[in-house]
Amino acid sequence: MTQSHPHLIAKYNVPGPRYTSYPTVPMWENNLSGAAWTGHVKAAFDIARLREGIALYIHLPFCESLCTYCGCNTRITKNHKVEIPYAEALLAEWDRYMRTFEEAPLIRELHLGGGTPTFFSPENLKYIIEGIMARAQKHPQFEGAFEGHPNNTSAEHLRVLADLGFTRVSYGIQDNDPRVQFVINRIQPWENTVNATQMAREAGFTSVNFDLVYGLPLQTEDSVRDTMTRAIQLRPDRIALYSYAHVPWMRPGQRRYTETDLPQGEAKRLLYETGKNLLEEAGYAEIGLDHFALTTDALHDSMILGTLYRNFMGYTTGNAPLLIGLGASAISDSGTAFVQNPKTVEEYIASVGAQYGTFARSHELTGEDLRVRKCILDLMCRMETSMEPLGLSEAWLRAAFGEMIADGLVELKGRQLRVLPKGKPFLRNVCMVIDLRLRDSQSRGNMFSQTV
Repeated sequence: MTQSHPHLIAKYNVPGPRYTSYPTVPMWENNLSGAAWTGHVKAAFDIARLREGIALYIHLPFCESLCTYCGCNTRITKNHKVEIPYAEALLAEWDRYMRTFEEAPLIRELHLGGGTPTFFSPENLKYIIEGIMARAQKHPQFEGAFEGHPNNTSAEHLRVLADLGFTRVSYGIQDNDPRVQFVINRIQPWENTVNATQMAREAGFTSVNFDLVYGLPLQTEDSVRDTMTRAIQLRPDRIALYSYAHVPWMRPGQRRYTETDLPQGEAKRLLYETGKNLLEEAGYAEIGLDHFALTTDALHDSMILGTLYRNFMGYTTGNAPLLIGLGASAISDSGTAFVQNPKTVEEYIASVGAQYGTFARSHELTGEDLRVRKCILDLMCRMETSMEPLGLSEAWLRAAFGEMIADGLVELKGRQLRVLPKGKPFLRNVCMVIDLRLRDSQSRGNMFSQTV
């Protein structure tokens, strides 16, 4: 059983990044022109076409109602006439990338995220995917995945996507307690989850994943235990148990409740440990940060093989040299640079006609960025890394990690750093020590959620 360490939680529970990228988005310098980004894409594509292929993320931001806990970029509407204009913009953006590639790309991963991808009709999802794949090739190990809402994912959605080669669906579950569902505006009868899971398997999906959240308003140990017990009975292949990020200054919908409604500190951590213990007892293995998988799942295999990777889509089974993000607010990663598309639907649609596109944010990684990124990725995926590439002295490292070493969170041998089991809950804090941009900025403030 996982043990709680109240004094450590109180000590290390500070605002910090989630490290789906390095540098983290608030630290980007916005120093990249459209022409320069095209150069980065071309260089990464030249590597990808010879080996792994590319990854593609398509952001579909529309939702019919606002879930107040949500930190995603969304557009709330019941007007489904928005689907076709948005689909046309996605294909126009893809056309621009196709001109850069100058040949059919090999697509290894294709992920539909949101928002609510199943806001779109099955016919319009098919229109988008077929438009993307018309001039592309599928990698022999192609994986198509989408985020589904149990309330509106239909058998037809699943059949159409399965016919297009999709094999994995992630259903947002969050919490089964009616009180919690009410306050986060996510009313979702458990029967809908059961039906959606059964329909996915009947359609041929080989991986069904559940997303749950701990630390939600009014959430209790009993509600987490009930939700997790029900989830385990359905035997999803993966479960993500995410920490709720309370950032009302960024997400006004979170002002529906206050900090007094939230489990915090040790109480919040106990919710995670309750879920974790139930999962491990049921045969799930902890993968990186906040993720669990059956030992028969490819994500578990990648952890054992050392190929586990983390990016803006979460944990994946490998690193595609080029991740292209299509849609409003989508982020692309060439390995040497990041760009984020305009955040509003209107700005995004207006941007797709530009020769190089326009960006809400961008960042060209320095040599130091690349070295730090490698170390943080190692920590997030393998719980250890060599600090040798950073050029930091052993004396500096021992001083910087001194308290964590004394607290039994990490082990430092020369420049080799390893996160100990006791330190796993504080993985984000460990990464923050070598986040040189964060150290230099001396600013966390309202940029990040709490680390524990």
